[in-house]
Amino acid sequence: MVKLNKIYTRTGDAGTTGLVDGSRVAKDAAVMQAIGDVDEANSALGVAVVALGDADTALLRRVQNDLFDYGADLATPPGIAGALRIVPAQVTALEEAIDRMNADLSPLTSFILPGGTAAGAALHLARAIVRRAERSVVHASYEADLNQNLLSYINRLSDLLFVYARWVNQSGGGDVLWVPGGVHQPA
Repeated sequence: MVKLNKIYTRTGDAGTTGLVDGSRVAKDAAVMQAIGDVDEANSALGVAVVALGDADTALLRRVQNDLFDYGADLATPPGIAGALRIVPAQVTALEEAIDRMNADLSPLTSFILPGGTAAGAALHLARAIVRRAERSVVHASYEADLNQNLLSYINRLSDLLFVYARWVNQSGGGDVLWVPGGVHQPA
């Protein structure tokens, strides 16, 4: 169980932060950038949950918990016994959710613009932030030995959020289609 009695510790005042094994790294290290971007993605998911209102948000709440596991995995160097790690079953769960929602959707005939309903737009924003987090994790993987399930999970998560946004928008007017060059054509 996590117990936080004191929020500030002053240990990061010199620009470093601690990893799970007690080692310290610069706050701008690639792994810390990835952890921060994953945290931002999790916050965006929280906004999407609020935007969904009375809808069933159990899937997104599970993903938010997964993202805490994800951050712990990133913050734990390899070789730590009993470390919390993202596992293949978490990736499979995302794939199964994608398949369930996608079965209800019509095939795409165009690229779509982020938007639609407020909930759909929040999911699209979360997807874009997850894509940034993915780029950060890939960058961190060049500098550190990371769990390969991290890359699969974050890639699948952005797919899930794309499909989820489409799924939500189908009951609110549908996808907003891209019109190539449409803004440049005379009315």
